[in-house]
Amino acid sequence: MIAVLGLILGVVVGFFVRPEVPTAFEPYLPIAVVAALDAVFGGLRAMLDGIFDDKVFVVSFLSNVVVAALIVFLGDQLGVGAQLSTGVVVVLGIRIFSNVAAIRRHVFRA
Repeated sequence: MIAVLGLILGVVVGFFVRPEVPTAFEPYLPIAVVAALDAVFGGLRAMLDGIFDDKVFVVSFLSNVVVAALIVFLGDQLGVGAQLSTGVVVVLGIRIFSNVAAIRRHVFRA
């Protein structure tokens, strides 16, 4: 319940404060969001499987975001940022759909 209240509070504060992402970080934000979603769905799957560990979740969340951002940064430095961004989104997308499928099987027993 605390997480839901925190989410609601964060959305409300975001509407009033209207934070702006610096231009230098704009290419990395979508990749970071996809990486964070991967960690969230992985954590939900682990919780439903009964193997959730909060320390593993936090480390997974932070490392996913940092590694994905570093890959995109490296791609930008090498001149292939768009290709590496697409690769990161594809890989994380596959992981997200895999976790969602496992969650669906667990919840609906199908």
